[in-house]
Amino acid sequence: MIPWTRDWTSVERTRQANARLGVTLAFVAGAANAGGFLAVGQYTSHMTGVVSSLADNIVLGNGVLVAAALGALIAFMAGAATTAWIVNWSLRRHLRSAYSLPLLLEALSLLVFGLFGAAISGFPYLMAPLTVLLLCFIMGLQNAVITKISHAEIRTTHVTGIVTDLGIEIGKMLYVNRARELSPVRADLNRLRLHLALVTGFFLGGLSGALGFKQLGYVTTVPLALLLLVLTLRPLFEDARAWARLRLNA
Repeated sequence: MIPWTRDWTSVERTRQANARLGVTLAFVAGAANAGGFLAVGQYTSHMTGVVSSLADNIVLGNGVLVAAALGALIAFMAGAATTAWIVNWSLRRHLRSAYSLPLLLEALSLLVFGLFGAAISGFPYLMAPLTVLLLCFIMGLQNAVITKISHAEIRTTHVTGIVTDLGIEIGKMLYVNRARELSPVRADLNRLRLHLALVTGFFLGGLSGALGFKQLGYVTTVPLALLLLVLTLRPLFEDARAWARLRLNA
């Protein structure tokens, strides 16, 4: 196994490992989000716009767009629910791959997204909505993984909350404390650096995904999927080795 992947998706977590994984997943989310927009004309990583669209189109009486927004919302929640089920099931069975399995599913789903691309041009009215649902499912799946791992400290599929927290820490840093204040305002520099890294990771991922889809098309999903696979291999290998050992001793 590749040594530097040792603790990225292990069940034993550190703040440093959470930060590394969070920035990497933010990059993947940014790339998939930008690529998805170029593919089907819709961003799928955040549900704020989807819920707003749902409300607007209910009022406007546009049933097709209401159904599309509702489907995207349900797909995102289904992804998050799938992660929660997989992680809890795995932890109850003491699997070291509890956090790797949802990311493995994400990697496979990204490859399916790439395959969908070949069919979109031939069957756009069928495949484009399915692609949107798949991307929303992937984003919900991923966001729930890092949320669960970091105890809701890190999110990766949308940057509104991250930018808000970044602004809060910058405000604290710029605050001028009076000499005799008992509780001086202090910025959490570690938190500031983390959120800055997450925003940067998402932006660079978006830039890479947009350039990749523009120049290469759907094959851009392959390196994203391979990156996730590399990060999940070690815990999966350790569980497979433990299972084989039990079988031999049975």
